[in-house]
Amino acid sequence: MEPVISVKNISKRYRIGLLEKYETFAEQAYNTLLYPLKNFKKISSLTRFTDDDDSVFWALRDINFDVQEGEVLGIIGPNGAGKSTLLKILSRITEPTSGEIKIIGRVSSLLEVGTGFHPELTGRDNIYMNGTILGMRKREIDSKFEEIVAFSGVEKHIDTPVKFYSSGMKVRLAFAVAAHLEPEILIIDEVLAVGDAEFQKKCLGKMKDISKRGRTVLFVSHNMGAVEALCNRGILLRKGMIETIDTVDQTISTYYQSLIDKKIIPLNERVDRTGDGSFRFLSVVFNEGLPVRTCSRLRIEIEYETFQKINNLHIAITFCKNLDDRLMVLDNLSQGFSLEAKIGRGRITLILENFRLLPYQYSINLWAAESKQVLDYILDAAILSVNESDIFGSGFNLNVGQHGHYAPEMCDWSCQKQS
Repeated sequence: MEPVISVKNISKRYRIGLLEKYETFAEQAYNTLLYPLKNFKKISSLTRFTDDDDSVFWALRDINFDVQEGEVLGIIGPNGAGKSTLLKILSRITEPTSGEIKIIGRVSSLLEVGTGFHPELTGRDNIYMNGTILGMRKREIDSKFEEIVAFSGVEKHIDTPVKFYSSGMKVRLAFAVAAHLEPEILIIDEVLAVGDAEFQKKCLGKMKDISKRGRTVLFVSHNMGAVEALCNRGILLRKGMIETIDTVDQTISTYYQSLIDKKIIPLNERVDRTGDGSFRFLSVVFNEGLPVRTCSRLRIEIEYETFQKINNLHIAITFCKNLDDRLMVLDNLSQGFSLEAKIGRGRITLILENFRLLPYQYSINLWAAESKQVLDYILDAAILSVNESDIFGSGFNLNVGQHGHYAPEMCDWSCQKQS
């Protein structure tokens, strides 16, 4: 089956400005006199690139991938990885330095708030202008017009110039236009973060509907939950190169593991923490370093140091799937346990006899407070690796995603013939 998008050896480079430093006033005055000549040399060298030139920045290097019709591809990675540059090349906003792209079908892009809108035209005029750019006839746009306006929620302002729209109104109308004018390929950047939660939910539902109708979607987002819910395959970009192309679950897992590797710093050395400083987490250990398995006993030991006596210590341990998905929170007060911490170092121990989270790499947040005063709070304080195990002795290993997040209780199954 021929792919609708084929990217072969795409690279993109830019020339960036470098700050010139002068040691003395005389050097600065001398360089000021020579500035016209130096500026002429800079302009003449804009198209000449050498490998040892510090002003050359490669936004993308040797990108290769194919996208099949009807596929929803998630593109993830840290800031500066080249995600937006790649989408701009695919949308033909900018040309690649080298390589080639083959696209079959009509492409609709939403890369920035209000992309493709003329600020002086009304919302109504911009809908027709965007449809015309996509190659649609007026009667086709007419048939979709009411649906676009209803989805965007800007009915009262549809005849107002777009320059008076808020960023939220622009992105709602822009997405409605991009999604409803029947593109074969829909390219969406992180712009959905501008909308409210209800509109984001509508957008995700619409993109799922588009993919079910055989359309192709490329989706860039830092919201791993949205990427996981929408996409079936993922690309992880880092420093302008592809690090992973895999199923969306595996791609997110690889990305998250790379973030974990960066944050494996002893807790007593962590400076990215909040609180008044009177109490500090020093370390956290699971099962004394031994493997942790689903439906087994989990022992958590937390070492701390406090510089004042705390009569009513409130401790919370949060288990997160990705960056922001809270799956479980353990705290002593909700379970009726009172903790008291004396000045100096100490240890908090808690035991779960039946730990039911499925195999995965979980991020652990630690939080300590007294009377609603936050004493210490560390995000990604530790990583808990839960290993695979045949929980029910059936020969099957349950896993996150396919089987939810928690191991169910054993059920008694039966099947009888009805008379």
